Amino acid sequence: MKKISFVIPCYGSEHTIENVVNEIRQTVTKRSEYDYEIILVNDYSPDHVWDKITELTREDPHVKGLFLAKNFGQHSALMAGYRESDGDIVISLDDDGQTPADELYSLVDKLEEGYDVVYATYANKQHSGFRNFGSKINDYMCDILLNKPRGLMVTSYFAARRFVVDEVCRYQNPYTYVIGLIFRTTKNIGTVSVTHRQRQYGHSGYTFGKLLGLWINGFTAFSVKPLRIATATGVLFAMLGFLYVIYIIINKCINPAVPLGWSSTTAVLLIVGGIILCMMGLIGEYLGRIYISMNNSPQYVIREKVGAFNEESEKN
Repeated sequence: MKKISFVIPCYGSEHTIENVVNEIRQTVTKRSEYDYEIILVNDYSPDHVWDKITELTREDPHVKGLFLAKNFGQHSALMAGYRESDGDIVISLDDDGQTPADELYSLVDKLEEGYDVVYATYANKQHSGFRNFGSKINDYMCDILLNKPRGLMVTSYFAARRFVVDEVCRYQNPYTYVIGLIFRTTKNIGTVSVTHRQRQYGHSGYTFGKLLGLWINGFTAFSVKPLRIATATGVLFAMLGFLYVIYIIINKCINPAVPLGWSSTTAVLLIVGGIILCMMGLIGEYLGRIYISMNNSPQYVIREKVGAFNEESEKN
């Protein structure tokens, strides 16, 4: 019998997480060849979702709960759940009910075709325009910086084999980006189309600031291409400046009466100075992340566990 581990980060889902868990239980038990566990990770949610998680663990021994000591973010919460899981297949999904848990076997069956990871894709996403725009930016960034296969849609609903999750869990640094960890582990990735649902309660926990932080984390934690782009930009502007100087000299020789362009020179200095400061900030971001990683800043801190965790898990 194979085992499926469901890892669900929880934030602001007091009114939805029970429905998600019930849907998983009703669906997974339709096939007797699979056992399962559901790991709910409370990412320091401001509501009473931890009380609901505790209640669910009392009702069903398949349900387990983790309470993080502060809000570490969705990807760190996933890492916490991954390290506590022991399933042959690990499925990640959202806590708001928009990812259809009743279609989980579509991902599992696709995975059994030989893929290492299978992402759910949506023909029509029911997110807000802001979230859809953010997803497109994230997708474009993954194409360029993380060498994501062209045309592959990355979502928060995906299934992975155990060896992929184990490799992801080897990452110990604080800046966690699960997508980047998966892409550096395997390129044998498939997709399957599922239905994306309307949000039934509340709103997305991803603000503009959180999305911006996620993007910065993605392109600085797993790629040096931004530094190479900075170098190329510097070379480009140096060449443009050199050509501009030649143009000024030639123009002055042909038309001695042409006044010196102080305003244009000031504009060029401001532009080039701004670019230099941006590049220095980018380098500083990399150095800062190295410094924080060297200080062993944790990916997450587990405050409390509830449910039937095994002995090895308890020691961790």
